[in-house]
Amino acid sequence: MTRIRWIARAWLALAATAVFAMLPALAATPAPSSTKPKPAPVTARIAVAANFADVARMLAAEYGRRSGNRITISSASTGKLYAQIHNGAPFDALLSADASTPRLLVNEGLAEGNTLQDYATGRLVLWSRDPALVRDGEALLRQGSISKLAIANPELAPYGAAARETLQYLRRWTELQPNLVIGENVGQAAQFVASGAAPLGLLPASLVLPARGRPAGSSWTVPAAWHAPIVQSAVLLRHGRGNAAARGFLQYLQSPGVRAKIRTLGYD
Repeated sequence: MTRIRWIARAWLALAATAVFAMLPALAATPAPSSTKPKPAPVTARIAVAANFADVARMLAAEYGRRSGNRITISSASTGKLYAQIHNGAPFDALLSADASTPRLLVNEGLAEGNTLQDYATGRLVLWSRDPALVRDGEALLRQGSISKLAIANPELAPYGAAARETLQYLRRWTELQPNLVIGENVGQAAQFVASGAAPLGLLPASLVLPARGRPAGSSWTVPAAWHAPIVQSAVLLRHGRGNAAARGFLQYLQSPGVRAKIRTLGYD
C-alpha cells in the first residue's frame, strides 16, 4: 500500500509540473477577438450630369473620407450618359440633370425603382464674363441685341432644353437660333462664354458662381416660371445593385448637411 501511495504521489507531482509549464504558453495565446473586421473598401463608378460634376467630386471625396469607400465620377450630358448606359457602360449609379431619364431607365429595367430620389433643383441664369453687360437681364432677353448666345444642346442636356423653353416663352427662339453657340454639355457652353467665344450664355447657376474659379462677370437669374422645373434625380443602376459604395453615396446625398451644402452651390 505504501508503494502504491508513493507512485500516486509521483504521478500527481508530474501532472502539476506539466500544468505549471503550460501556463506561460496559455497566457501568451491571444483571446478570440469580439470585434468584427472592417469591410474591405468598395469602389463605385457614378455617372454625373455635367452641371453637377464638380459638386459631385467634392461630395464624393467627403463621403470617401467618412466611409472608406471610393467614388469615381464620369461626367457628360444627361443624354450622352443615357446612351452610354444603354451601350453597357459599367456605371453603378446615375445623377441626372432631369427627373425623366432615371425614371426611363427604371421602366427599361436598367435601374432600381426603389432607389429613385431627387437630389437638387437647378436654376438657369443669363451670364456674361463682362461685368457691365447684364445690367437688366430681362430686358436684354426680351428685346436686346444678342450677337451670340451659348447654350447646351437642348436634345442632350436638360439645361439646354430649359434655355430653349425660355427663348420660346419670350418668342425669340426662331429669331435667335442662327446666333446660338451650342455646346455638347453645359460645361462646354460655359467655356464658350468664359473664353469670349460668346458674350452671353444661358447656363446653370452652379457653373457661374465666382467661387468656382470663373470671373465674376454679370448675371441674372431667369424666372423659374419661364421654363419647366429643372428637377435633378438620381438612381441606382442595375450594374450597381450589389455595390455598397454606390448605395451609400446615394444615401449620403439625402443627409440634411449635404442637402444644405448643395443649396449653397447654385441649387434650390
